[in-house]
Amino acid sequence: MLQSLASNSCVRLIQSHKSMWYFVSLVLGYLLYLIFGAVVFSSVELPYEDLLRQDLRAMKKQFLLENECLTEERLERFLKKALDASNYGVSILNNASANWNWDFTSALFFASTVLSTTGYGHTAPLSDGGKAFCIIYSVIGIPFTLLFLTAVVQRIMVFSTRRPIMYIHTRWGLSKPLVSIVHAILLGVVSVSCFFLIPAAIFSALEENWNFLESFYFCFISLSTIGLGDYVPGEAANQRFRELYKVGITLYLILGLIVMLVVLETFCELQQLKQLRKMFYLKKEKPQDRLAILEHDHLSFTTVSNRAAAHSEDKTQPFVGVPTLSSPNDDPMIQ
Repeated sequence: MLQSLASNSCVRLIQSHKSMWYFVSLVLGYLLYLIFGAVVFSSVELPYEDLLRQDLRAMKKQFLLENECLTEERLERFLKKALDASNYGVSILNNASANWNWDFTSALFFASTVLSTTGYGHTAPLSDGGKAFCIIYSVIGIPFTLLFLTAVVQRIMVFSTRRPIMYIHTRWGLSKPLVSIVHAILLGVVSVSCFFLIPAAIFSALEENWNFLESFYFCFISLSTIGLGDYVPGEAANQRFRELYKVGITLYLILGLIVMLVVLETFCELQQLKQLRKMFYLKKEKPQDRLAILEHDHLSFTTVSNRAAAHSEDKTQPFVGVPTLSSPNDDPMIQ
């Protein structure tokens, strides 16, 4: 008996806090996914890093042996200065000295990466004034970009998702959830083809050192706003039409980001995903003001009902009380 009562109480406790248990499982799942990614990246990339370190040490040792007049301290200072400059996008190589990082097209490309929060990191402001302006520009520009993207995506969704789904649903009488799923899948396939596969083939042809996988990797890292900066197009020394190429990449990033948001919004409107999200969200509670108004209206209605009931009882009672006569002699008229 006690065990059944305990089990029933546990079941009731779980049912009453179902949303909290779902949220806890979501947090634990996210942490496990982070740990899983760290384990995989470490196991895959750590051997390559170790080989690269060994190669660099061997090259440095061989260079010092061939140049005995150069001390290791001087070489370290020179390499540190060169690497610091490279982190700001300035290279000392002869084939890279012709490319400027802050001409108009390069600055336009940098501004687009800042506002879209992609941030490749291959170019950064050098002066204090540039760093201060970048802060102010980002504080104003990032919310402005979010407003711009929201307004554009909202208008595109009407013509790309809502109207086609409603037209097919009313024209052929198909189930709306089924039409929504098929439409979302087709839209995702078309978007991946037009903004990942085809651009990857173009980048692999225009960039000398990029294969198709590296080009596809750049497209995904860019349009997902990760922006690692290990692959940046248009940075080759012999790049033809570099200014026009940079402008085209800027337009590609803006249009691709809009399309990705349209696809994500289309999938988020699916009924199945809405039900899945509700499992982890808090239930909406009535505001306190609304509860107070409802309570006030309830009290007012109760008061009015009581008054109406009292008034109806008064109506059922006679206006003059008639005494009960025990005998005819008690009648005052006879007396």
